[in-house]
Amino acid sequence: MFRHQGKTRTLKHNLRIASLLSFVAGIVNVTGFLAIQRLTTNVTGHFAFFVDEIFKLDFWRGFIYFLYIFFFFLGSFVSNLLVEIISRKNENYVYIIPTIIESLILFFAAFAGHFFMSKNPDLLAFCLLFAMGLQNSLVTTISNATVRTTHLTGLFTDLGIELSQLFFYKHKEQKDKLFSSIKLRLTIISFFFIGGIIGGVFYSKIGLYVLTIAGATLLLGVMLDGLKLKLIFFKRKSNG
Repeated sequence: MFRHQGKTRTLKHNLRIASLLSFVAGIVNVTGFLAIQRLTTNVTGHFAFFVDEIFKLDFWRGFIYFLYIFFFFLGSFVSNLLVEIISRKNENYVYIIPTIIESLILFFAAFAGHFFMSKNPDLLAFCLLFAMGLQNSLVTTISNATVRTTHLTGLFTDLGIELSQLFFYKHKEQKDKLFSSIKLRLTIISFFFIGGIIGGVFYSKIGLYVLTIAGATLLLGVMLDGLKLKLIFFKRKSNG
């Protein structure tokens, strides 16, 4: 699901990566909000708060909201930078490094987050926003902008448009393409909600350690993808 790009990428690949990453984003979204009352998977709200603080002349708090936006942007920048650098050496492993970095950040936030919460909760927000920027850029690049997993605003917009188009698209080819797109949107939304529910339930039991579930999910996805790649190489050698 991570390796395939362009014409080799299918709906099946997008559904797999959408379910995996939206599940992770759902956990992070709810955990971040319950822990520090911050939005940690998108920056739309932070921009509004940034402008509000500037108008109130609270420039320090405005600067903090600017940093929320910046760390999400920085995660996106670093993700694509790594993709471009690694792609020049080995395209088969181009998305493994950013995904592992994201999982390590989530593990770090899980175990060090309690210290941040007592000293400076904004540092925890910066970590989670960087991780989500990393993820959003990664999945956007992998899926050629077909899959977005860290927030739902655009997804519900696209879903509303596509559901309305069902009344007008009559040709089988058009309807099949539309149904595939709707299926993808519903998968992302569903797994985001599932991740959010799990994040909320487990946060009440184990606190920030719930982020280890998100980190482990990413590592498991990378390991399974790597295993499939090794099996492909093994079959090619055997046939050769």
